[in-house]
Parts: sequence; structure tokens; C-alpha cells
Amino acid sequence: MKIFINDKPLDIISSFELSVDRTFECEFDNPSDLPSYVNFHDDVLIRHPSKNIILKLLYLLRTRKLKHLDSITIVTDQKDELKEYVKGRFNIIKAAGGIVTKGDKVLFIKRLGKWDLPKGKFDKGESPEACAVREVEEECGVKVQLGAEIIRTWHTYTHNRKSILKKTYWFTMECTNDMHMKPQKEEGIEEVKWLTHQEAKIALINSYPSMRYLYKKFLKMIPKIQTS
Repeated sequence: MKIFINDKPLDIISSFELSVDRTFECEFDNPSDLPSYVNFHDDVLIRHPSKNIILKLLYLLRTRKLKHLDSITIVTDQKDELKEYVKGRFNIIKAAGGIVTKGDKVLFIKRLGKWDLPKGKFDKGESPEACAVREVEEECGVKVQLGAEIIRTWHTYTHNRKSILKKTYWFTMECTNDMHMKPQKEEGIEEVKWLTHQEAKIALINSYPSMRYLYKKFLKMIPKIQTS
């Protein structure tokens, strides 16, 4: 489970999921207290933290910019229990969206000055698949055909003083009609644009880390496309 908190990825994994080839600049084993945040830089590994340490870590990630930090990985033998514990610290909402293709191009939206991918929250009783199609078609003014699920992302934000954890289901989609393509202005979307994969990589520099993570997962699903 990878959660993006203030755009910093927090990954919760079990011991056997930890790659022997992965290197970390900072490592802490079963810490009795949370190390000073000034010691957090690049990629951080924390093995077997207590729930008290997790609480302090969540607070740190939410309240500090941590400019020199790239990622935090937590290794635990109680992965499922710890995931539920972390999720229990937030109000969870669900959303869905898609990476829409037309030939060798991908559909991007620009919102709040950043390139993003279309998504939105569930309507009552809606399935992830139905939500994804509806939100993409509403936000971009296109018609799409649903494909395979790519991944589910998690990211946090604060709304009305409440800590929100958003779970987003992402699907591949193929555009079937873009004759009436236009941005949904009332949702704050400034622009809708088809980008080549090379253009997408450049656009994602001015985006969110979770979107770059998602796009890499998408590219791994379609290894035959040319991305350079």
C-alpha cells in the first residue's frame, strides 16, 4: 500500500516484499521514538515501527514540507493490520478515473495550473467502473470504452479541518468519440489536450508524484508502445 501524503510516498510492505536491490539512505530498525525529521532525506526505511511511531510519522508528513525526503518505506510483519490502522486515522472517500488513449496519444487535463488525469468521486451506489467512465466523459467531453484496471492510488488532503484519504480506482480507456471534447469549466478544468507519450513525460514534471507513479504503472501494462 502506497499512500501519498503531502506528495511524499509512504509505502507499507511486508518483509518478503522488500527488494534486496533497493537501497536506502536512512534506515531505522524498530525505533523507540520517531527520529528527528532533520535526519529524513532521500529514501527512508523504517523496520517494524510501533503504532505510536506510525501516528507520529503521519503527523510529521502532514505538517512538514520535508524538502529533502523522497520516500518512506515501512516494513512490517503485520501488513494488513497496519494498513487498516493507518486508514482508520482518516475519513475515506472513493473516486475513479482513467488514462484515455487515442492511437499513440493520451488525454490530459489541466487543473489548478497542473497537468492531471481525469477522475472524480463516486455517486451513491456507483461502481468504480461506472464512476470512471462517467467522470472522464463529463470532465473531458469525450466518449470512451472501458479497459483494464491499472492500479488503485491513495492520497491524503485536508478538507474542512478533516483529514481525508482518497482511494482512486484507475482504468485504461479508449476514446471512441472526441468531436465535442472540451474542459468541464465548472470543475476547475482549464484545458483538455491529447499528448504523445514524450509530451506526457514532460507534462508530468508539472504534476503530482502520484500521477507520475500512476503513469509509470500504465506504461508497464503496454510495453509495445514507443515512449521515447
